[in-house]
Amino acid sequence: MNRTQQFTAIIKREEDEYVSLCPELDIASQRNNVEEAQQSLVEALELFFETATLTEIQSRLHSAVFITRVEVNIG
Repeated sequence: MNRTQQFTAIIKREEDEYVSLCPELDIASQRNNVEEAQQSLVEALELFFETATLTEIQSRLHSAVFITRVEVNIG
């Protein structure tokens, strides 16, 4: 039986590529555009879950990830 779970995807531009990151598992990927970067991250996550042991998944999984904005005095 297949089941799905949602994870966070952070995608940012770095020079000529887009880097996608799943902070819950510290898995990243990169591609030429946002859509490809997102799809590549999905593929990397699926491969991880296909090959990782339960112990590895549990040791890498951050169950609480908070994404927020902070205000910083820069001058």
